[in-house]
Amino acid sequence: MKTYDVIIIGSGQAGNPLARKMAKAGKKVAMIEKRLVGGTCINDGCTPTKAMVASARAAYLAGRCNNLGVHIDGYRVDMPQIKKRRDAIVERSRSGNEKSLSEDPNIDLLMGEARFTGHKTVMVKLNAGGEEELTAEQVFIDAGTKPMIPEIEGLQEVGYLTSTTILDLEEVPEHILIIGGNYIALEFGQMFRRFGSQITMLERGERIMSHEDDDVAHELHNILEEEGIAIHSKAQAVAFKKDSNGKILATIDIDGRNDEITCSHVLVAAGRIPQTDALNLSATDVELNEKGYVKVDGKLQTNVPGIYALGDINGGPAFTHIAYNDFTIIYRNLIEGADLSTYDRPLPYCMFTDPQLGRVGLTEKQAREQGYNIEVAVLKMESVARAVEVGETRGLMKAVVNADTKEILGAAILGEEGGEIMSVLQMAMEGGITYDRIRYCVFAHPTYSESLNNLFMKLES
Repeated sequence: MKTYDVIIIGSGQAGNPLARKMAKAGKKVAMIEKRLVGGTCINDGCTPTKAMVASARAAYLAGRCNNLGVHIDGYRVDMPQIKKRRDAIVERSRSGNEKSLSEDPNIDLLMGEARFTGHKTVMVKLNAGGEEELTAEQVFIDAGTKPMIPEIEGLQEVGYLTSTTILDLEEVPEHILIIGGNYIALEFGQMFRRFGSQITMLERGERIMSHEDDDVAHELHNILEEEGIAIHSKAQAVAFKKDSNGKILATIDIDGRNDEITCSHVLVAAGRIPQTDALNLSATDVELNEKGYVKVDGKLQTNVPGIYALGDINGGPAFTHIAYNDFTIIYRNLIEGADLSTYDRPLPYCMFTDPQLGRVGLTEKQAREQGYNIEVAVLKMESVARAVEVGETRGLMKAVVNADTKEILGAAILGEEGGEIMSVLQMAMEGGITYDRIRYCVFAHPTYSESLNNLFMKLES
């Protein structure tokens, strides 16, 4: 059995920087990765999908640039070229991460699958063959999540795509039936619609984007339908089978009414589940919640002292930047003697549909439920000068403020560069800048952020 100071399971956006920082602090580190260095973000998530979103936007612009006085007779989507470009970006990121781990003398990178065999002992089934057993005083679990596959009659037999396997496609699918109506489903749905696929989306709930306010979700619903995406709410797939031509025949239930859809591919984007099963955490007494996520406190420690869980596997918000922030909290607490917690951090995020949805803080619904005396400002992007000038007038800006203190409680920016505009408001929230000051702030003209003046003019008494 090999003894280390630190064992890290999973080389995602929390595990990688934690390994390097711990090694720099003089700790002997074992980094265990079962598949690809860099985790979901680099290999299957943010990096490849946003590269493909850029290609999809280029196709979209090529199809509508006549409106701007630039005439293109036609264009062709080259999926192999899109994939080649994307894979090169991914490889550059992954190899950089792998090199930094492999070349550090204080880090042992073990490619294999980890399972606990005792309190703080881990057995690694090496991909190259054989096993190694390790122990350490501190163990950090960053094993992430995987797509949740619902039990639907015939789904396994007809075959399906996930957010990982859809990246392997070399050709544009004829018709994708998407199970799910939240962030992953919406990004892929719009992306492949712009590449040329027919898209049908099934959302079990009342509407897409169940975590957002009604007006924001409704606005994006309309945008996607205008691009030709068929969205069915209160809908679910009941059964699948192949027809005589090899096409997939889906029986779906739409608000209690059965219908049939013929498609070429099925994308399952119905959520994700933690990768805790294979870890054998029962050998450690580490507690899981009812959904199988590792339970942690505000300092990301489990109920077992010295064992921590970072990133998606702890059931917190499933975003790369949150996983990275998990790393910074743990490192600063353990190495620098800080006293930081996850309980009071902001939660910004951006969905990379086009237009983007940038979100931070409370929704209007959450603010009302929490008893705040609020005011709500809404500005349509068609009233934003910069949006009009560049021909990107879809969407809206929305801010929720405390009517008593004038502090900004939350914002949703559905528009071109929505994530960047949201970040301006996040900085104001972090610095305690109230909305009445932003109303008369001098911004450069003509920028999107300048229209925050007009957004908060909506609250003039």
